[in-house]
Amino acid sequence: MLMKWTKGSLLGLVLLAATSAFAMEDGPTLAAIKARGHLKCGTFGSIPGFSLPDSRGVMRGIEADACRAVAAAVLGDPGKVKFVLLTAQQRLPALQAGEVDILQANLTWTFSREARAGLSFASIYYYDGQTFIVKKELGVSRATELDGASVCFTQGSSTELTVQQYFAKNKLSYTPVVFADVAKARKAFLADRCDTMAGDGSSLAGFKASRGAAGVELVILSERISKEPYGGAVRKGDSQWFDIVRWTHFALINAEALGITSKNIDAFKNHTDANVRRFLGDEGTFGESLGLSSKWAYRAIKTVGNFAEIWDRNIVNVERGINRIWTEGGLQYSPPFR
Repeated sequence: MLMKWTKGSLLGLVLLAATSAFAMEDGPTLAAIKARGHLKCGTFGSIPGFSLPDSRGVMRGIEADACRAVAAAVLGDPGKVKFVLLTAQQRLPALQAGEVDILQANLTWTFSREARAGLSFASIYYYDGQTFIVKKELGVSRATELDGASVCFTQGSSTELTVQQYFAKNKLSYTPVVFADVAKARKAFLADRCDTMAGDGSSLAGFKASRGAAGVELVILSERISKEPYGGAVRKGDSQWFDIVRWTHFALINAEALGITSKNIDAFKNHTDANVRRFLGDEGTFGESLGLSSKWAYRAIKTVGNFAEIWDRNIVNVERGINRIWTEGGLQYSPPFR
């Protein structure tokens, strides 16, 4: 019996062949990670809720867990991550030079970083904005009351420019007190070397929470003077690696929307919904299209959790707000897995 070939069937064969051929080769970043056996994740290691070692020296935070999720997707083990501690000034050069595979380091997605610095932002895992923290005794409740204040912030971060623009726009004066890293800026603020410290609201909230009972003496001002979408960044030029990092983030978001958690994920095995089966690798070749195992998303969620689980175990005393998933009125949104 002769088969009748149509344009649709021929196109399908071409696409299938292209997908299969693509899946057979690893891009340079994926190949290097598989060869060395671990992912190199650039991060600060000094910000509670984002990246900070616990009492046993284990890196904790949503940025640390984002890297673990990628490691689980690529290598099948969330523990196969080497955290490379960087300052704000070191972040971009380290990624550009190939010293790390991914940056998860409070890095704001900006035009210049993506268009000029050779970076691609694969995800936005935290929507934030910059503000100020003061001691209650200063009696300041609004940022416009900071005229003449001394301001601590980190050199090489976007905060430096944002503070300058805010004070200029509002015709206020200030004295900059600049430090090489966040930890030094915080110590200076606590030691009264400056009247206020500027930074992203989430970072300041984590700092306040880390003070325990003494945190009640600190006030985070309500204004947000900038937009700060934190993104996971990779080097330009390796589209496969970009896709892996991007879609691992989307997998965590999609899992939350579907109600799939690290604890109940096995109950979804061979689900009646084909979309769920494809997502978890029980059907189709999504993983192979990325150069990964068919169970890449399953591994990430099973070992690290969905986006809500990562948030809940790391972000303390901060309303999730616009960082909720789209079904709950937030900005975290996953394109469809189909």
